[in-house]
Amino acid sequence: MIKTEKTAEIAALKDKFDNNNFFYVTDSSALTVEEVNDLRRKCFENDVEMKVVKNTLAIKALEASGEEKGYGDLIEAFKGPTTLMFSSNANLPAKIISEFRKKHEKPVLKAAYIDSDIFTGDDQLDTLKSLKSKEDLIGEVVLLLQSPIKNVLGALQSGGNTLSGLLKALEERGES
Repeated sequence: MIKTEKTAEIAALKDKFDNNNFFYVTDSSALTVEEVNDLRRKCFENDVEMKVVKNTLAIKALEASGEEKGYGDLIEAFKGPTTLMFSSNANLPAKIISEFRKKHEKPVLKAAYIDSDIFTGDDQLDTLKSLKSKEDLIGEVVLLLQSPIKNVLGALQSGGNTLSGLLKALEERGES
């Protein structure tokens, strides 16, 4: 790889890191070509981008992103064969990895960057799987907000029925 190619790759990786709040650093070495293709297919079907990277280029891209992102502790994970998984959903790559590992030993989670938090080690996989997606959290908030409104509307409607019934009874009394 010549210097201009390396520079272009670093810029592309920096852009990926800057524009993705969720990415996983994994080791998928020792998988056969067929297994890697199967993993890539699962990622593609779930809108997760999988990319094999050179560690030195990925580290330079992380360093170029600046201190504000807090990638410092993540750099330690870039040792040995490295595959990155980029997603718009925090827990989706963890679910894919976990499902894939029911039949295979790898990929192994080295680290994950989730909205400025860093999770290191394969033992974090269950924690990452249980993270709620943005859509799930929004749904829960909407349900919480709807509940009191439904109670108020229900009380108003039942009170309205009682009030109209009372008025109707008084009207009937007045006619007799």
